[in-house]
Amino acid sequence: MKLNLDSILREKDAWTAAGVALPKFDIAAMRAETTKAPEWVHFGAGNIFRGFIGSLNQRLLDAGLAKTGIIACDTFDYEVIEKIYDAHDNLTLNVLLNPDGTTTREVLAGVAEGVKANFADEKSAAHLKDIFRAPSLKMLSFTITEKGYQLRRTDGSLMPVVEADMKEGPSKARHAMSIVAALLLERFGAGALPMAVVSMDNCSHNGEKLMAAVLEVASAWVANGFAPAAFIDYLKDESKIAFPWSMIDKITPRPHPMVEKSLAEAGIEGMAPIVTEKKTFIAAFVNAEKPQYLVVEDKFPNGRPPLEKAGVYFCDRDTVNMCEKMKVTTCLNPLHTAMSMYGCLLGYTLICEEMKDADIVKLVKRLGYVEGLPVVVDPKILSPKAFIDEVVNERLPNPFMPDDPRRIATDTSQKVGIRFGETIKSYIREGRDLGSLTAIPLAIAGWLRYLNGTFDDGKPMEVSPDPLKDELMAKVKDGKIREILANETIFGLDLTKTPLAGKIEGYYARLLAGPGSARKLLEEELA
Repeated sequence: MKLNLDSILREKDAWTAAGVALPKFDIAAMRAETTKAPEWVHFGAGNIFRGFIGSLNQRLLDAGLAKTGIIACDTFDYEVIEKIYDAHDNLTLNVLLNPDGTTTREVLAGVAEGVKANFADEKSAAHLKDIFRAPSLKMLSFTITEKGYQLRRTDGSLMPVVEADMKEGPSKARHAMSIVAALLLERFGAGALPMAVVSMDNCSHNGEKLMAAVLEVASAWVANGFAPAAFIDYLKDESKIAFPWSMIDKITPRPHPMVEKSLAEAGIEGMAPIVTEKKTFIAAFVNAEKPQYLVVEDKFPNGRPPLEKAGVYFCDRDTVNMCEKMKVTTCLNPLHTAMSMYGCLLGYTLICEEMKDADIVKLVKRLGYVEGLPVVVDPKILSPKAFIDEVVNERLPNPFMPDDPRRIATDTSQKVGIRFGETIKSYIREGRDLGSLTAIPLAIAGWLRYLNGTFDDGKPMEVSPDPLKDELMAKVKDGKIREILANETIFGLDLTKTPLAGKIEGYYARLLAGPGSARKLLEEELA
């Protein structure tokens, strides 16, 4: 069996025998309806989208609560569209990894088509512009990671590609935010049509970041004569364009060999992952944990799918903000980042194996329960204590979740300000003793040590991709640690103006003492 439309229609019995659930709706009818009246476009065609957001729409389609599919776009790696979406008729094989060692397999078909969000490709650009002129379009959502919204470098200057986009106008848009602004300009020109622009990325105040980026590009175009001043009014009018905030949580690690092997044994062919020229590691299947959370501000000026029927929480902005802050700055993401740094240093390749390490478990528990919970805000719809309990006792130790600390370590420079900076700022704001923090400075020092590119035993180690990787590794090599700690763009504040800088520097120096230093530091500080 191969993952394509012909196979799932002709070989239903074989798929069922392989333990794979198939779509219950008419895929051809869904795709025809989407072409006629598109309702939902998504930017960021990777695993979290395919395994989570795509599955939400499948629930609605299966239940007869939706008629259209999602139009999935990639702004970064067009090979994903060609070799994953096009090659498998826009289908995904979703594999949930249950803690008891079983898997739940399902073919997801909630995506109507995959599109390259590439304005250099005239056909793709024209197609997207047509979609955004459709009155039926309800929302554009995103899972493009935190760095996808950034227009500026760490020194505050515009990225060259953004500067070029601002000077050359909408028709030449290249950066993701420029493309979004250009498509919204099309929608404005079609009659100032309403829609929601919804970040579903794992970052603080995601809707605010998205709106600010789009407005900065749009304002430059107005100043340079590419758009009328009324375009800015349109983007700021929430009855026309809304930028709802959201909180998302679901671990979707890179495709794992044990899952690939189990699918091959079940008779499913073509599941081997590919590595694109841009180093995206992706397969036709997604493996993921079962727990998932999506909390969204209910602000959709052109209506929305009934996603609450698929388990999405809709609420006001304050509640979303509290849920997001609870998870991203306290209950999950800081734990993940801290353990990934030391996990990499200590040679771990699985998160679940790290959770058998007493020192790392002490680190994450102190980080979450002792240092995070005192400043977390209870959003009421989710319990912070219960959330951490589930993370520490069920999700991270799940032996059938092949998540890798090296994946978590990707783009850490874009994460530490949210993961740790927000808690530090809360301590300062509430007048709490920064000297009481141990796990947070340990985590930051661990990251700096990780940037040396060697394991705890001194052997060479490959550092995961990061937009600031070369710059930061050079600073670490030159001993310019204090310059990094002073960078407000990275941490959200200048750590050298706090007592934490000295503590981090002290920990970092101990981490450089020789082989076994990371282990020794954890043992001594978390005894």
